[in-house]
Amino acid sequence: MLRREFLTALAAGALHAQPGGRRPNILFILADDLGYGDLGCYGQQQIPTPNIDRIAAEGTRFTQVYAGCTVCAPSRCALMTGLHTGHAHIRGNARVPLRPQDTTVAEILKKAGYRTGIIGKWGLGNAGSTGVPNLKGFDEWYGYLDQQHAHSYYPDHLWNNDTEEIIADNLGLKKTYSHDLFTTHALSFLDRSGGGPFFLYLAYTIPHANNELGKQTGNGMEVPGDAPFTGRTWPQVEKNFAAMVTRLDTDVGRVLDQLKRIGVDDNTIVFFTSDNGPHREGGHDPNFFHSGGPLRGIKRDLYEGGIRSPMLVRWPGKVKAGAVSDFPWAFWDFLPTASELAGTAPPHGIDGMSVLPSLLGRSQKPHEYFYWEFHEGGFKQAVRMGDWKGVRPGTTMPVELYNLKEDIGEKKNVAADHPEVVSRIEKILASARTDSAEFPIIEGASRPAKKS
Repeated sequence: MLRREFLTALAAGALHAQPGGRRPNILFILADDLGYGDLGCYGQQQIPTPNIDRIAAEGTRFTQVYAGCTVCAPSRCALMTGLHTGHAHIRGNARVPLRPQDTTVAEILKKAGYRTGIIGKWGLGNAGSTGVPNLKGFDEWYGYLDQQHAHSYYPDHLWNNDTEEIIADNLGLKKTYSHDLFTTHALSFLDRSGGGPFFLYLAYTIPHANNELGKQTGNGMEVPGDAPFTGRTWPQVEKNFAAMVTRLDTDVGRVLDQLKRIGVDDNTIVFFTSDNGPHREGGHDPNFFHSGGPLRGIKRDLYEGGIRSPMLVRWPGKVKAGAVSDFPWAFWDFLPTASELAGTAPPHGIDGMSVLPSLLGRSQKPHEYFYWEFHEGGFKQAVRMGDWKGVRPGTTMPVELYNLKEDIGEKKNVAADHPEVVSRIEKILASARTDSAEFPIIEGASRPAKKS
């Protein structure tokens, strides 16, 4: 309790340092399947990303931030609820909705007086369920409810709050690209932001593949055009992938410019990240652009390449410009961080902690450990404890151990050399998760501590 009060006081000091003690606006931009190495500021050499790199130049680039999971829905659930996948209700990509008792960051911020909006991809509850955005704290909602629907970049409809809005241009044709609509709606939301604080969750859907198109043609990277890479000798699918990243970068720049145009730039904290590692879908090869950077693995892996994400944070005058931080944190830390920024308390019993001190360049105590589980192709688990990373790649398989400080690419399994560390990690694997209706006890694997 004392620690929480201390962090709250720190946040209050940062907020009251502003004219009138204003609480900051919060803009969280989430890319879909963008790899750790897909941005120039993380080492990308072939696809320029000047606008996103500007967030790094004008803010802090974090090198050890983790997604909630290695696929879409559970990662976004961790982001919204402050719970890791051992405790969250949504732990896979099945159509499981958030429940009434699952408190989201939007609900917290709305109660604190924030105007809340989500634009893009939700994935945490379909129409008629308890998990739709308007029931989970969002005043405004526009986009895809269902992650499979989000595979189509030329949909015949999108959701506008509780209304299915028909996109006439896409009835039998492909004229209106959904990503462009999201940017238009984001600019409109910002333009109508008024004098009060806002929270905008801009969950873009690119550079995810159109998986259905990929099954039909082998080229699932669907874009209006492949400029500025048309003349490259790359495979067409890679030209399209690069064009997606360029489109994402361009529109992030438009959103940043809008903050300045409406006069809220200095009082808006911007987060930019990706929901998981790079994909190998729709004919795309994640190695072509070295999308994972130095990391091993891709989407659906619990190695670093599947879960370590780029994370850029910008808040002029508060978050240090041009800084690089190796402080480790994860998606489930966003909810308590946003709560602290808003001057309110997060729910009890969550897994996240506020990382506002680290955002402000101050020291803070790190997590004791990070935990992930994944349920496609068997039961997989991972734990990071300090510089140690333990991975159980299958239900009854032994734990692999890596020293991330010496081996960021997880190339050398040193489990045999450190049985005492493996033993500690196995205890965490057994105790960090609870049973759930969707994912009950799995015989032969780590057992949960209690039922949820």
